[in-house]
Amino acid sequence: MAEYAFEQGPIRPPSEAGSLLLRVSRNCAWNRCTFCPLYKGQKFSLRPVADVVRDMETVADNVGRIRELHESADGESFKKRLRTFYYQLPEAERPAMLAAIKWFEQGMTGIFLQDADALLGGTRRLKPILDALQRCFPWRPRLTCYSRSATVLRYSVQELQDLARGGLDRLHLGLESGCDEVLQAVAKGATQAMHIQAGQRIKAAGIELCVYLMPGLGGTALSTPHALASAAAINAINPDFVRLRTLAVVAGTPLDEAWLAGQFEWCDSLTLVRELLTFFNALGDIQSRIESDHALNLFEDLAGAWPQEGTRIKAMLQRYLDLDPQTRTFYLLGRRCGQFRGLGDLKNVERMAAVRKLAEEADITPENIEEVCRELTRRMI
Repeated sequence: MAEYAFEQGPIRPPSEAGSLLLRVSRNCAWNRCTFCPLYKGQKFSLRPVADVVRDMETVADNVGRIRELHESADGESFKKRLRTFYYQLPEAERPAMLAAIKWFEQGMTGIFLQDADALLGGTRRLKPILDALQRCFPWRPRLTCYSRSATVLRYSVQELQDLARGGLDRLHLGLESGCDEVLQAVAKGATQAMHIQAGQRIKAAGIELCVYLMPGLGGTALSTPHALASAAAINAINPDFVRLRTLAVVAGTPLDEAWLAGQFEWCDSLTLVRELLTFFNALGDIQSRIESDHALNLFEDLAGAWPQEGTRIKAMLQRYLDLDPQTRTFYLLGRRCGQFRGLGDLKNVERMAAVRKLAEEADITPENIEEVCRELTRRMI
């Protein structure tokens, strides 16, 4: 039998940056998506429930120790005593304490169950985990996890309601696209109908739903069908959140091989923005929050309540399309180099000067900016 060790997985949604990460499974059971590099070559496994529970109990004990130190010391003294306490621990106990410290500093308001699909294993496996969460953290932090449409469809609405009663507040679901041709091309393991049925089932169970859309996933050839079918799927689901995650073709993935072989054409920025505009023009009166909280997106500030802020969101995209080629070059470079968050930063004199200087020194022009951005994007992942 393998020796117990506290574990945390490699990823979580940006919205869970302050959450405690509890690993209930390792890697991805599907692991076939052509665009995803994360778990390639890694074996999937369910962690023993006893180990998951022990992780929670260890973090809960550590939180108790941190609270005792916090209540008996002022700010600076608390940090010093906590640091001393941490380094006095055996090395094997430090990861759990570090997780507890980070969580304490963030207010202990959220927990995220890792890795790629925490619902695998069924309700019988999840019930003792949920019971332990309520026992260890009685103030009931928000509880969320990733899952896949195919996995969700193994659950009835009643079973999902049981998970909600057990403490599951929100599910993050990777639609990526609502277009069957795109989904098949990238080996997503789902169809538009599956996405819609799974999303509607989650909503019927009273669980908050965040769906992910991947602009650019259809490439140039399927850009418009990708946008329109994705909007149709999301209209049918009416999720609480729609999060944008622009495609990056990552070296070593099957999609990268297709791109290098000329079988996939990576969207340039104009095609990508037109795709987004097509998507938003087709989006109905769903009651959702649009989020663009990822460095790969062209506009980090392309966010707001839908449909209330739809006009502003679409106007932002049109504004980009209306830029002259040189200004568009500066924006793309500034965004990919971390100088810009949105189009408003074009008015920032200091940042704009830095981008102009970089463009001049690196000889970046409207003719080569897309190639430069593709390379910069690949380096980001």
